[in-house]
Amino acid sequence: MLELGLVGKPNTGKTTFFNAATLAEAPVANYPFTTIDANVGVTSVRSRCPCSDFELKCNPQNSRCIDGIRYVPVRIIDVAGLVEGAHIGRGLGNKFLDNLRMAAALIHVIDAAGATDAEGKPCSPGTHDPMEDTGFLEVEIALWLRGLLAKDWPKFARRAKFEELDLAKLIAERLSGLGIKEKDVAIAIKQAGIDRSNPDKWSDDDLLRFVSELRRVSKPIMLAANKADLPEAEKNVDRLRQSGYLVVPTCSDAELLLRRASGKGLISYEPGSDDFKVLKPEAISGPQLRALELTSKLLKKWGSTGVQQVIEKAIYELLELIVVYPVEDENKLTDKKGNVLPDAFLVTKGTTAREFAYVIHSDLGETFIHAIDARTKRRLGEEYVLKDRDVIRIVAAKGR
Repeated sequence: MLELGLVGKPNTGKTTFFNAATLAEAPVANYPFTTIDANVGVTSVRSRCPCSDFELKCNPQNSRCIDGIRYVPVRIIDVAGLVEGAHIGRGLGNKFLDNLRMAAALIHVIDAAGATDAEGKPCSPGTHDPMEDTGFLEVEIALWLRGLLAKDWPKFARRAKFEELDLAKLIAERLSGLGIKEKDVAIAIKQAGIDRSNPDKWSDDDLLRFVSELRRVSKPIMLAANKADLPEAEKNVDRLRQSGYLVVPTCSDAELLLRRASGKGLISYEPGSDDFKVLKPEAISGPQLRALELTSKLLKKWGSTGVQQVIEKAIYELLELIVVYPVEDENKLTDKKGNVLPDAFLVTKGTTAREFAYVIHSDLGETFIHAIDARTKRRLGEEYVLKDRDVIRIVAAKGR
C-alpha cells in the first residue's frame, strides 16, 4: 500500500491531523515530542467509481464504494517531530528519518498561525514566522541522505568509475530500502548538473546538491498550513503559497470534531465537504454545539477543514497518480470469484499496460500478451498509456 509521511516540527498538530484522517487515537498533548514511536494508520482518497458508468453494483475487495464514490486506502505515518540537527540525532531525529524510508511523499504540517517556536514550544499566535519552518526540513532530509551515501563514497565512486558500472543503478540499489528508483537517481544527477562519469571527483557540495535533487524527485513535499482557524493564519497561508509550495489550509481539530460527531450519529458529514447537518441536536451539549457553530464558519471561509484535501492533493497532484481497475472478465467486470470491480490500484500517470501488469503480479508482466479496455472492448498493446478510471483486463500467456 502506498505510504504518505506526516512530518514537521513538534507541536504543530501532526498527530491531530493523523487522528482526524484515520480516526485513530494517537496521544496528543500541548508540548514537544508527544509522538515518540511512529503512529501508522490508513486513510483514503476518493475517486468516482466506474460502477456508476456501467450502472451496476460493485463488490470492492481492496477498497470501499459509497454512493458511487470509491475510497482507495492509503497508509499514513505520523513520525516524531523534527528539529534542526535531526540528521545528527538531535531531538528524535534519526528515529524520525528512519521511519520515513518508504514514504512516497511527505506532508509537512506547518503551524500557519505562528503559535509554536522553532523548537515546537507554544508561543503567542503571530510571534513566530512559519516561513522559517519550511526549508529546514528539506535540509535535514538532504543531510541525512548525504550521510547514508558519504560513509564510503570514495571507494564506492572509484568502483563505479573504473569498473564502468551504471552509477544510477548502483546508487538506486544502495538506497533501495528508501523506495528510491533508478530513474529517480538518473533525473537527480541530471538536475544537479554534476559529472556522472566522474563520481570520484564529486565534492561534499556536489553530493549535497545531488541528494537535495534526489529528495525532491523521490519524496516530494507539500504543506498543510494547520491551525487555519486562528486569525493570524490567513496572511501566512497566502505567504506560504507564494513560496512555491503546494499548500492547503487545514484545521485538524475541526476535522477530528466532525468525524467523531459523525461516527456517533450526531451529525451527517462527508470528509472533505464544506458543510454538515446536525441530526440529533438534543444529544449535543452546549459547548459541543458552540464548537460545531465555529466549525461551520470555518467551512464557509475555507471551503473545508482541508484534511481530506491534503491527502488527495498529495496523491493526485504531488505524486500525479491515477486510479485503475483490473478485472479478469471484461464483460462482467469481475475477478475469478465473481466480485464486480473488485480492486482499485493507484498508479503513476504514464503507466503503460505492461507496466500495470507488473504492478498486479510479476508473472503477468513477464507473460503479458495484450490488455482489453472493458469500456470499448478494444485490444490494447503493451505501450498503451493508462487513463484515470480505466477498467482493464490483462491477457497473459498460460503455462508459466
